[in-house]
Amino acid sequence: MTSVRIATGQDTEAILALHTDAIRVLGADAYNNRQIDAWAEKEDGTKAYPTTENGHHLVVAERDGKIAGYGHVITNAEEIRAVYVDPDHARCGVGSTILAHLEGYALGQGLDRVELWSSLNAVPFYERQGYRTIRDETIQKEYEGESVPLPVRVMEKTFGPWR
Repeated sequence: MTSVRIATGQDTEAILALHTDAIRVLGADAYNNRQIDAWAEKEDGTKAYPTTENGHHLVVAERDGKIAGYGHVITNAEEIRAVYVDPDHARCGVGSTILAHLEGYALGQGLDRVELWSSLNAVPFYERQGYRTIRDETIQKEYEGESVPLPVRVMEKTFGPWR
């Protein structure tokens, strides 16, 4: 069973490790090695994972007492920033559980829609969860002195009977 809780400062090292593992293993379905290396480089380290400040809501999912995934929503930007799952727990409902929590939180904060920038390997997951594509974008990630393009898909989901 998967449970979701608010992340603490003590969770950030595990989140960072999980984040880079998920990129390296699961991202290989859609990106080449150079793109994966650029995406997985986290120059800010654990500072990239704010817990509950300025509209940020960072959560971890646990299975059997271990962190199996994490998610991040920024309510004042109407943005789901991240849903990442440990590769050992992929396709076990962890991502869906995290996403449902983030959406519920967003609804509770009065949002009627959220947007996200999906990696290409995650697009089918988000489509199954009711997200629709708005547009394609390319993020330019600086890595080892060169700009590496990372194609992504911008997606959104609206809540309620008005969609």
